[in-house]
Amino acid sequence: MKRFNRTFVAAPEHIDELGHVNNAVWVQWIQDVATAHWDSVARPKDLESYFWVVTRHEIDYRGNIDEGEAVTGETWIEGAPRGATSVRRVDFRNGDGKIIVSAATTWAMLDRETGRLVRVRAELLEPFA
Repeated sequence: MKRFNRTFVAAPEHIDELGHVNNAVWVQWIQDVATAHWDSVARPKDLESYFWVVTRHEIDYRGNIDEGEAVTGETWIEGAPRGATSVRRVDFRNGDGKIIVSAATTWAMLDRETGRLVRVRAELLEPFA
């Protein structure tokens, strides 16, 4: 699958009492990079018809960054869809290229009109291959 990258910089509001990026911010950045990937690659008709919601996050924290430092989030779709769900991987690399946060997130696809789960057809993910 094609990979998508986005850079994030730790601003003062991202920093917790330990002096580095709060775990809740990492979750937001996971969602931001995955959503940006969908928005940039999906076919217009699919953008109009469907949206995604997270059903599971599995995150490994191996490091962190301080205020003013940047990370590059890299995301891709992992494996074939299962019913209405698809797994997306996200790795965040620090300035040295080391993976400091790694996530596997399960997303469920919903129909915009009905709000119901929809099976993820292979053709829907073709633009990401």
